[in-house]
Amino acid sequence: MRHRGHESTDGTDGHELAVPMAWLYAEYIADELLRTGDLMPPTSFEFRAGRDALALTVFLSDTDGELSGIRVISQLENWLALTAYDQPWQDWVRARMAELTEGAAVSGAPCPDLALAEDAWRWLEETELLAPDLDAVPGGGAVFGEDEGPKVWTPAWRLGLPLGHLAIHLF
Repeated sequence: MRHRGHESTDGTDGHELAVPMAWLYAEYIADELLRTGDLMPPTSFEFRAGRDALALTVFLSDTDGELSGIRVISQLENWLALTAYDQPWQDWVRARMAELTEGAAVSGAPCPDLALAEDAWRWLEETELLAPDLDAVPGGGAVFGEDEGPKVWTPAWRLGLPLGHLAIHLF
């Protein structure tokens, strides 16, 4: 028996809530990797930046729609390659998001996973965090502590991406 307002995970009849399982699973994987690495307090903006960057990497690299626990281990090398310092990660994200948006437009079906990925990407691009200037050379050979030295406003993805990469390494 079914009554009105019943929520479903598939949203097949157009009147039910489609649950963004792929995005939620990607976010869960990213969260677990970052917590295991113990790099930042989970309540910090830096942690959120790392989680969102890593979740986007996980979600967008799942080209077959097969996110599963079994495939996570086999994907670690791929995620490391995508998040490496010398890779144009942000260009890859933009291209994959455009592909998914086009696919959703062609199918005409709502894609709650894509909506959450777009929200995460927008936050990563538009939010700036005050972070150490890794390109600055300390004057006079002075050694700076963790809270000292020059700092710059940095897009959240530029801070979150190396955190996510390091978390994968530490896994």
